[in-house]
Amino acid sequence: MNFIPSIELGLGIAENPSDVAVTIQLLIILTVLSLAPAILIMMTSFTRSVIVLSFVRNALATNQMPPNQVLIGLSLFLTFFIMAPTFSAVYNDAFIPYINGELQTEEALAKAMDPIRDFMFTHTRESDLEMFIQLSGNERPNSRDDVPTMTLIPAFVISELKTAFQLGFVIFVPFLVIDMIVASTLMAMGMMMLPPVMISLPFKILLFVLIDGWHLITRSLLLSYL
Repeated sequence: MNFIPSIELGLGIAENPSDVAVTIQLLIILTVLSLAPAILIMMTSFTRSVIVLSFVRNALATNQMPPNQVLIGLSLFLTFFIMAPTFSAVYNDAFIPYINGELQTEEALAKAMDPIRDFMFTHTRESDLEMFIQLSGNERPNSRDDVPTMTLIPAFVISELKTAFQLGFVIFVPFLVIDMIVASTLMAMGMMMLPPVMISLPFKILLFVLIDGWHLITRSLLLSYL
């Protein structure tokens, strides 16, 4: 006779304080895991990568090519590549000591945030950070350690948005020139009823392929974090 395993969840009475501590740690871990998508999007290079790649698709006017799944997947792998040194520092300085029992939960979280904060500080504009510090009503910090993480994160995000839109503008310019040339040519030929986008699309794709566009875009994204 085959037995099918089952999983049972229940609440019991803690027999000693250590059981309560383990339960609290489990709740903290579950909370961190539930916030993992937001942490990945807002505290890493994912925002800049996905916006720039979306600008490329919009500039080409290829509608859903490449599809969203491809753009998000490429953005994720670029994020892992860019954030590899930061994630390695978190793993070596916080996760391993915590697993070995060398650090408590609070100490491990603080250690894990240090490399991430350093990354965000490196790519956050002073004007954006100063704005959030002033609006928070806190005193001017004397060092980076005095800046709250909840103040640093939104400053980092809007800095990433500004940089991504700057890169997007540079990407749009050559394709806009092609659209203007095609539209002017069609108007001069009296073919005003023919949509310029239909004619300019093959030329934009050809230009993008000839200059190895994906290589240049990816290289520019990676170099923007060096």
